[in-house]
Amino acid sequence: MICGSLNRWLSSIFATAILYKIVFMEKLQSNLFFPLAGVAAIASLASCAGKQKPAEQQPLNIVYIMTDDHTAQMMSCYDTRYMETPNLDRIAADGVRFTQSFVANSLSGPSRACMITGKHSCANKFYDNTTCVFDSSQQTFPKLLRKVGYQTALVGKWHLESLPSGFDYWQIVPGQGDYYNPDFITQDNDTIQKHGYITNLITDDALDWMENKRDKEKPFCLLIHHKAIHRNWMADTCNLALYEDKEFALPDNFFDDYNGREAAAAQEMSIVKDMDMIYDLKMLRPDKESRLKSLYESFIGRMDEGQRAAWDAFYGPVIDDFYQKNPQGKDLANWKFQRYMRDYMKTVKSLDDNVGRVLDYLEENGLLDNTLVVYTSDQGFYMGEHGWFDKRFMYEESMRTPLIMRLPKEFDRKGDITEMVQNIDYAPTFLELAGVKVPDDIQGVSLLPLLKGEKPAGWRRSLYYHFYEYPAEHMVKRHYGVRTDRYKLIHFYNDIDAWELYDLEKDPAEMHNVINDPAYSEVLADMQAELKKLQIQYNDTDFVK
Repeated sequence: MICGSLNRWLSSIFATAILYKIVFMEKLQSNLFFPLAGVAAIASLASCAGKQKPAEQQPLNIVYIMTDDHTAQMMSCYDTRYMETPNLDRIAADGVRFTQSFVANSLSGPSRACMITGKHSCANKFYDNTTCVFDSSQQTFPKLLRKVGYQTALVGKWHLESLPSGFDYWQIVPGQGDYYNPDFITQDNDTIQKHGYITNLITDDALDWMENKRDKEKPFCLLIHHKAIHRNWMADTCNLALYEDKEFALPDNFFDDYNGREAAAAQEMSIVKDMDMIYDLKMLRPDKESRLKSLYESFIGRMDEGQRAAWDAFYGPVIDDFYQKNPQGKDLANWKFQRYMRDYMKTVKSLDDNVGRVLDYLEENGLLDNTLVVYTSDQGFYMGEHGWFDKRFMYEESMRTPLIMRLPKEFDRKGDITEMVQNIDYAPTFLELAGVKVPDDIQGVSLLPLLKGEKPAGWRRSLYYHFYEYPAEHMVKRHYGVRTDRYKLIHFYNDIDAWELYDLEKDPAEMHNVINDPAYSEVLADMQAELKKLQIQYNDTDFVK
C-alpha cells in the first residue's frame, strides 16, 4: 500500500483524468459543458436547462470521520508537544476547533451508540462492550436523514454487535477489526478478507463509494469510522521506523500514588504493571510468555510474507536490544512509555495521511465547499497521565475527545468554540444542518448555532457522564458524575461507595480529591444538586441520591 504524499499525488492525477474525460465526452455529445453529477458546489457550471440549483440552495453533505482512542494530546492542532498531524490540522485551520468537547461514556461501543442516537447510554440501552447488543431498530440520525432524501453510508468500525441499519451502503469490520489484511462484513452478510493495512482500506472504500457507488444528484452522509488508533497500535509497514529518534518526557503524574482516590488505585491499566510486553509492546521471542501472547501471534499471523519481513526487520533489533539490556524498575517504566508513545504515533501517522486523502478528494471533486467535514474520536485516551493507558474514567484525559469541523462555504465561523459540547450533540447537529426537525426524545443539543457564530442564551452549564462496564478489562469501577466549567463530582458505586470532587481550575490534573474539604462544602452541595437535576433530565433516576 502506497503511503503519504505519493498516494495523494496519484489520487490527484486519477481524479483529474476522470474529470477531463467526463467533461470532454459530455462536450462532444451536447456541445455544452454540463455540471458533473454530484459536484453540487460548482454553481458556475450550471446547465442552460436550469436543472441544477445554485450551490447555496442545495442540501449540504456530511463526512463524519471518527477514530478509536485518539486523544487530543496527539493532535498538533490541540497539543504540539508530541507529533505533527498536518491533515487533521487542515480541518481545524479551515474551520473550528472545540476546546471543551466530551463524551457521555468513555468506551467504544457505548460512545458510538450515544453518537448515532443522540442519547445517553441509559436511553439507547447500549451500556458496555461485554453484555450489550445495540437495538438497530431504534431511531438513529442516518435513518432520519434517509427519510428526507440523503444517501447514507458507513465504512469501517461499527462495534455495536448487531448489523448496521439505516444505511444505503455499509461495509464494516467484525468487532475491533485487524490492522493487517482485515476481514470485512458486507451488506450481503458475507465476510471477505482484503489485503493491505486497515486504515488505507477503509479510506479506499470511502473514496470508492463517493466516486462510484452513490447517486451524485443527491446529498450524502458518509461515516468513515476507523479502527485506528486502538490498542495494540500496529503501524503500517512504511511507518515502522518513524519517531525512533524521539524521546518523550514522562508526565508529571506518571508515578501517581492515587492517594485519596480509591477507585483510581484499583484499576488495571498501568503502563508499568499492566501493559503487556508482547501484545502491546511487540517483544515477541519464543522463550517468552505473556497473558496475551497467542492473541498477538494471531495478529501478525495475518501478515503476508512481505509484511511480516518488514515487521521482523524493524522489531527484531528492538527485541534483541531490549532483552540484552534487560531494564528494570524506573528504567523499564520509561522504556515501556517510550515504546508505547512511538507505536501510537506511527498509527496516528497513517490515519492523518488518510484524512488528507479524503480532504483532497472532496476538494478535487468540487465537494469541499458544500460539505461539513467532522473529525472526532469515540473518546480520549491516557498517554501516561496517572501512569495509565486506555480510557473509561471520567477524568479529563478520557472524558475529553477531540472535535474539529471544516464548515461548508455558507458558514464563516472559524477558530475556537469554547462552549461545553458532548457526543450526544452530533446527531441533532447533523439533522438540523439537513433541515430535519430534531425529535423531542433526542437528548443532545444541536451545535448549529455555535457553528454560525451565535452565543445561545442558556447554553448548558454542566455535562452528565455514566460508565457501566465492570467487572471487565482494566477493572475500572462503575461511576457517574457531573462536570461544570470548573468542578467535577464523581460517584463510584457497585462494589464501592466513593465520592470524588475536583477543582479543575486549581487542580487540572485531578490529583487532589477535595470531597471532605470544608472549604468546598457549598460547591459540593451545588454539584450534588446539579447531578440530581441531570439524572432526572436524562431519566437515569435509578441512581438519584
